[in-house]
Amino acid sequence: MEAEDILKSLGVEHVEIATDLTQAATLIEEQTFDFVFLDVKLGPHTSFDFAGVLIARGVAFGFVSGYGEDASFPAALRDIPRIGKPFDDRSLASLLGLAANGRS
Repeated sequence: MEAEDILKSLGVEHVEIATDLTQAATLIEEQTFDFVFLDVKLGPHTSFDFAGVLIARGVAFGFVSGYGEDASFPAALRDIPRIGKPFDDRSLASLLGLAANGRS
């Protein structure tokens, strides 16, 4: 819940949290999002395939990752904005700023 608290402190009014890909897929089908933070690791899976869904829908997103190496990212996703873990209000604000500037 730390991310939710930080986002709200930055002025984000509505935050939804999915703990796995099934929940994420349900949320993206049922709601419209201005921006999505994708943790690279969701349960036993990565969020790389889900990133493709977001790209197809035109939803701005960025990755939150404990992985520092580009080698673990598919080539098509290496230019997506990414912040590392642990993150703080400054890094989350930076990622949101990229979204506000139209980068996804």
